[in-house]
Amino acid sequence: MSDKVKVTIDGISIDVEPGTSILNAARQIGGDIVPPAMCYYSKLQGSGGKCRTCLVKVSKGSEKDPRPMPKLVASCRTTVMDGMEVQNITSPEVVEARKGVVELLLINHPLDCPICDQAGECHLQDLSYEHGSEATRYEFDRRTFDKIDIGDKIQLHMTRCILCYRCVFTADQITDNRVHGILGRGDAAEISTYIEKAVDNDFSGNVIDVCPVGALTDKTFRFKNRVWFTKPVDAHRDCPKCSGKVALWYKGEDVIRVTARKDVYGEVEEFICNDCRFEHKKTSDWVIEGPRKISPHSVISANHYERLTPPSVVRKNPALLESNKEQFERVTKL
Repeated sequence: MSDKVKVTIDGISIDVEPGTSILNAARQIGGDIVPPAMCYYSKLQGSGGKCRTCLVKVSKGSEKDPRPMPKLVASCRTTVMDGMEVQNITSPEVVEARKGVVELLLINHPLDCPICDQAGECHLQDLSYEHGSEATRYEFDRRTFDKIDIGDKIQLHMTRCILCYRCVFTADQITDNRVHGILGRGDAAEISTYIEKAVDNDFSGNVIDVCPVGALTDKTFRFKNRVWFTKPVDAHRDCPKCSGKVALWYKGEDVIRVTARKDVYGEVEEFICNDCRFEHKKTSDWVIEGPRKISPHSVISANHYERLTPPSVVRKNPALLESNKEQFERVTKL
């Protein structure tokens, strides 16, 4: 007898381990049925449940209790049950709710993509394009904060922050004592100025990689180049502090940025130390493995792919394909 539980998401069934969240079950299936996530980060304990972009509809609770859940639930925080049936992009209610969530995330976010270093690899940019509305219904002054330098390598631009808490959880995991967090509530909430103490750690640069927007940026890379004009390369070195596995970002023959490697969902595979990130920007410092694999649908791939490869389909599902028609057309036009 199998210990796994069966869950069906947008008509596609999969057997997963007990305790798996709906979001991670969807990620095991892959494709367009995976809900977006701005705050959840599988490598960070306690993350998730903040942004609500991963909302889904549970139309059947389980085999034992088939009643649907009365409200949309956060897929990153909801555990699957045996026989559960979930609707994501096949539910008009979910699609409309997600548009509203995106609109709320953009209420105070500045429209400075043309000058933001995160442009081209910004999760909020992708989210608003794929799931947002064409225009906002709100017109009022946005909240603003002064830029803060947290050390000589990192800058905090709180005006862009969406309060996903990723940097807070990252600092919690890499420091012995909690030295910063979120102060205030609601519209007045902000990352505490005590975040400046986080730079005392050799792994503080990882807060840059986990930030889904341009709130935390690498000062050594600021305004140097657009990310789609660079060529990422996998490389490694013998490092006594971390795995030494990184992505080097080249402009011509110069390494202008070093980051941790990320998976298909934009999550860091292994955290790297500040020495690897900031102090080794010469090709001779590294063993080059080869070009970094980039999704052909990413804007970063503009200078690396000659033609678009259509996204793969797990298996044909008429309801799923019909509900995703608009998103599919957007991808194929890139």
